[in-house]
Amino acid sequence: MQQEYGVKELYRGDDPIVDIIAVHGLNGDRLKTWTSKQSNTLWLSDPGMLPKVLKNARILTWGYNANVVTLLGGTSSDRILQHAQTLVAQLEADRAIEGASERPIIFVCHSLGGIIVKRALAYSASRTSRNIVHLHSIFVSTYAILFLGTPHNGSDRVQLASTAQKMLSALTPKKVMDTNSQLLDALKEGSETLQNVTDMFAPLMKQFHIFFYWEQFKTDFGYTQDYVLSSSGQLSLDMADRFQVVEEHSAAPILDNTERSGIAASHSDMCKFERDSSAYRTVLAALMRYSREAPDMIAMRWLQAQKMLMLKRTSEASELTRT
Repeated sequence: MQQEYGVKELYRGDDPIVDIIAVHGLNGDRLKTWTSKQSNTLWLSDPGMLPKVLKNARILTWGYNANVVTLLGGTSSDRILQHAQTLVAQLEADRAIEGASERPIIFVCHSLGGIIVKRALAYSASRTSRNIVHLHSIFVSTYAILFLGTPHNGSDRVQLASTAQKMLSALTPKKVMDTNSQLLDALKEGSETLQNVTDMFAPLMKQFHIFFYWEQFKTDFGYTQDYVLSSSGQLSLDMADRFQVVEEHSAAPILDNTERSGIAASHSDMCKFERDSSAYRTVLAALMRYSREAPDMIAMRWLQAQKMLMLKRTSEASELTRT
């Protein structure tokens, strides 16, 4: 079945006061990324999970072509900026149609999805000119971001290349046909680096509540574990290498005024929850707290933003009259 992209509503509470938006990562899917392999439960929409607790939320997921390697379809040719621009445009349009442009936003991001969201917020923050000011609403409305296994560390070029290769190996099958993707290049040495996105996002961080999560289980990079007969006739178990796809220091940098926690799962499983798991309860508690706090804070932020934009329009008009 062909993968679907764009904004999809998973749950709508009565008179929603907050939008929760999930953004998947490398080789992800807007539904499968968040669905438990064990119980086939999508925690974002299961009636016994997130909607049961956040009854006054609207829960969305956003999909994009993050297929670095695929057997049946083409790879994504979009760079991080293009995905970020598309996220802002599509999310702004959805919220405008709903009459909810000023409703608070909480992002839940897995892996590369966090890099896209960071770039999207930097892009939205800069959209203050008269004809595109509607795009500024995503930045103003965002209250909190939960980063699950996002590779923030972009200072070490060697580490970047290593991370890119590990993410590729962890999230794709062994037999592949198409490996030409600029998304993977964005994680490699010598091209679009994570450091650039981090530098643009850093001045904006004080606007948001941020929770970093890192994977505590290593990923098995072999898809089979088999007994091998050596040349000497000895039978031994061939074990695949296991290691973290995104290491703790990259996924959860120690920064002032941010929260951090490990999740007892591998990189691809750290965003798939069962109802009684400690990881789910940690994420749920954060979402509950942010959802309570967001409406009042975002309402005040919108008042400040409207004053700033009004002053900007007045300044622009004054400059026109002088020329």
